[in-house]
Order: sequence, then structure tokens, then C-alpha cells
Amino acid sequence: MKALWAFPLFLAAAAQAENWPNWRGPRHDGTSLEKNLPTTWNKTENITWKLPLPELSGSTPVVWDNHIFLHNAEAGKLYLWSVDRNKGTLNWKQLISERDAKVRKGNLSSPSPVTDGKTVWVLGGDGTVKAFDFTGKELWARDLSKDVVKFGLNHGYGSSPRLHRDGLYVQILHGYKTDDPSYVVRLDTKTGRTVWKVERPTDAVVESPDSYTTPVIVTDKAGKSQLVVTGGDYVTGHDLDTGKELWRGGGMNPRANPMNRIVASPVVLEDIVYVPTRVSPMQAYRAFGSGDVSKSHLVWATPNGPDVPTPVSDGKYLYMINDRGIVYVFDAKTGNEIYGGQRIKPAIYSSSPVLADGKIYMSNEEGATIVLKAGPTFEVLAENPLEEFTLSSPAISDGQIFIRTQNHLYCIGKRASK
Repeated sequence: MKALWAFPLFLAAAAQAENWPNWRGPRHDGTSLEKNLPTTWNKTENITWKLPLPELSGSTPVVWDNHIFLHNAEAGKLYLWSVDRNKGTLNWKQLISERDAKVRKGNLSSPSPVTDGKTVWVLGGDGTVKAFDFTGKELWARDLSKDVVKFGLNHGYGSSPRLHRDGLYVQILHGYKTDDPSYVVRLDTKTGRTVWKVERPTDAVVESPDSYTTPVIVTDKAGKSQLVVTGGDYVTGHDLDTGKELWRGGGMNPRANPMNRIVASPVVLEDIVYVPTRVSPMQAYRAFGSGDVSKSHLVWATPNGPDVPTPVSDGKYLYMINDRGIVYVFDAKTGNEIYGGQRIKPAIYSSSPVLADGKIYMSNEEGATIVLKAGPTFEVLAENPLEEFTLSSPAISDGQIFIRTQNHLYCIGKRASK
């Protein structure tokens, strides 16, 4: 099937109910086609329901029709929860691992689940991978810490698996707490067996090999797709069938910072991959090269990138909000700065922005979600306090916004369809 290239046509499409099947939503880029979404709320207003949660987590709720899936830490263990989307009640929970651990401000429940509407897969930060059907039946289980390599990241493992057709793609890019190599792995979605495992070499040192990013898929005009991985001071493109590295771009750590771990994930727009690092630089690479593409495929770069939040684009503009709440907007094709240096509510921002209904939703660690007007002019539409510690990114589905705090999962707004 041919790739859909004219992204602005998405935004002009008729409003439709969408699921949110993974961390970055239906197009893996933080965007939704939903219309008439809530703009304002607080702990008592415009809340349809809230569900108590046992502990904090950086993982995002995943929504499919009447089902919400949550990766939870609880009393030293990791669980997958299934929640009734209409009632806000627990349907079932299944054990993922008995090896949770506190790591910095988080734990090992940071990777978000992913679903195709029939199966839900979840990766624990200890290396456990499990697949379940929607009734909670376990379909298969793997322990990548034994079968591939033990994870060795300074802040604990945080990458989410990337689902593409019958492949579940997992990156293990590390080095701070291990001398073992880094790998990229493809698992068979039906059985969990390893389809391929390739070493992903790097000359990065100290903490710089550590990557908390999630892989993306880029597709060319002919419909050919590649896997793109960032971390260890490089961005690499891989063959989906074999894992072979096809191209590599550098320049992600020009000052040779030994603590240049990367958190914000790459973003794809047509054949351009936007590659954040640790603030500076953020680069735009044209994919589908061969060998070293550091100069030949670099489209533009800026020193004003994010540290933790992953950017989002509407096809025309690229919106970047850094972890101090400073907003920059760039022309997505040229990199020209549309506006920059605008500050939203002062706080620490560890979630990633999502874009829908002409608005950008961005939650901070204090539990406030700032709503910005999308477009070339800076305008804050609302500041919505929940006053609970928040690491997770918002999820949008069928007219509702789902926000996970340390204490609750909030369902905001009324469902658009029955």
C-alpha cells in the first residue's frame, strides 16, 4: 500500500473516532484527528471518572474501543491492567514481572503497552515481554535480559516497543552500567520468538550510549519502510526484514559530552526524521541513504531542541517544548524559526505534547496540562490543574483525553460516540 504523504490532508479529514494504541497514538507521532476536545478542566470539573492507581509511572494509557491498558508498578511487581473505558473500573490485571525497582524519579513500568485491537504486548523495564489477548489470557512470554542482554541504563529502561505488522521491534541501547553491546531486536508478534537480533555499535562513552527513545518507522513514496533508531550519538536506519544497518547519521554530540544520553524520541514526517539529542542539536535527516549520511542527508539543525519531551508536528510546523516549559516552533521543512523562547507555566515537563483539534496538550510534573493554540502564533488557551505528580503523556480517543498521574487515571470529557 502506498504511503500517505500529504499529512495536512489528515487534518482536513472528517472528524472520526480514533483509538490510541501506543505511546504516540494512531500515527505514532503524537497527533489525533479528534475534534471538539475538552479545553478546560480541573479535579472536579469536566472529569467523567477517575481510577485510583497504586504508584507513579511514566507509561501512557493505551486505548482501544472500550478497553484501556495500563502498565503499572505495585509493591515491587509489574502488572498489566485492563480498564473498562466507559466505567473507569478494573476488568483484570495480570502479572508481568516480580522484579520492579525504583530508578531515579521512576520505576520499571515506564515502557507503554501496544495493541492492534486483538492482542496487547507489554515490555517491562527488567526485560520481560508478554503478550495477552483482551480477556487477559497470556499468549507468550520472553525474558530479554536472559535471551538477549541484561539491561544496563543509568535511569532504568524506558523505551516502548514499536509494533509494525507482524514485528515487535525493541531497542536496547545502553552502556553506563554495562560493557555488553547494544542491540536492536525484532520479535514475532504471534510467538515471541526472535526473528532477528543485530548489534548496534557506537563509540559513545560513559552515559552517552544510553537511549530511552522509541524506534520509528519511515516509509518512502514507493511504500518501502525502514526502522529508525536513535541513541549512542547516532541515528541509524535498518532493514525491517533483516535488521541490517543501512545508513547512519552523526553530529548528535558535537561537544563529546560523556553524559549525552538521549530521551526524546525521533519524529517522522514524510521521509524526514527529526532527531532530538540532549537539547543541542536537534537535527532533521532525510531517510533512505546509504552508509554515512551525516552531511549528505542532513536537512537542517537547531540548537534549540528538547531534552525529555518528544516534539510533535502538524505537517507544517514542528512544535518543541523543552523540560523547562519553553516553546519553539519551526517550519517543519526548512527549520526556520517561526517563534521561540516563549515560556508556558513554570515547572518541569517530562511528558510529551500531543496535538489534536488545533491544540497542543502538554502536561507538567505538577499535574497541570497546558493547552496551546497550534499554528504560527503563541497563545495559551488554558492551564488545567490536577495537582498530582505526572510523568505520563496524554492519550486521546473518541472525544476524551486520558491523563495518568501518580495517584489516578483521569478520563476527561464526554465520549463522542456510544
